[in-house]
Amino acid sequence: MSVFFAQLRRDLLIAIRDRSEAANPIAFFLLAVLLLGLGLGRDAGTLGPGAIWVLALFANVLAAEGLFRRDHEDGTLEQMLVRARPLFPAVLGKLAAHWLLAGLPLAALSPLAVFFLHGSMAGATPLCGTLLLGTPILAALSAIGAALTVGTGRGGMLLAILVMPLYVPVLVFGVGAAKAADGAAFAQLMLAAMLVAALTTAPFAVGKALSISQEY
Repeated sequence: MSVFFAQLRRDLLIAIRDRSEAANPIAFFLLAVLLLGLGLGRDAGTLGPGAIWVLALFANVLAAEGLFRRDHEDGTLEQMLVRARPLFPAVLGKLAAHWLLAGLPLAALSPLAVFFLHGSMAGATPLCGTLLLGTPILAALSAIGAALTVGTGRGGMLLAILVMPLYVPVLVFGVGAAKAADGAAFAQLMLAAMLVAALTTAPFAVGKALSISQEY
């Protein structure tokens, strides 16, 4: 566990020193909500939790683009692959830091987004809960795509194309769980199951993808 906490602490300290990059996905989320509210006016109230989920999804893709880029450029990533044994806790530490910086703030800001778009806090609690469950899954899936593309120097659109199909089930069940309707409990259970699966399998997939990307 010392490797996990060491990697978590390192990534958080780097983010604190370079606040602008860490703030980009949060700023995107807030600006997108603001523009939606201003552009749609009274019609913004017709938007369901799906709109906020989609914005959180795109903000997560934006944050994932630089997940391994800095470490790849300064050689830290190669050292991690060589020295971190086992690799699982080191990758899990990076994923945890990524979620704390990009996923948790989005979930915390979701009630504010609901209030701005709908004019009330109705539905904010289930939406926040589903984002707390769903954003770690999005972070894990994004990390796999980021690991595959880090060596190409062409993240961006390539990363989005790789991970978007994987996002679809998370988006469907996340929106379903956020709605106070029949079937919400099943959607919540599916989200929880996907979260457990992501936390146990994604670090292995990320480690393998990083090893492959460093070979070319």
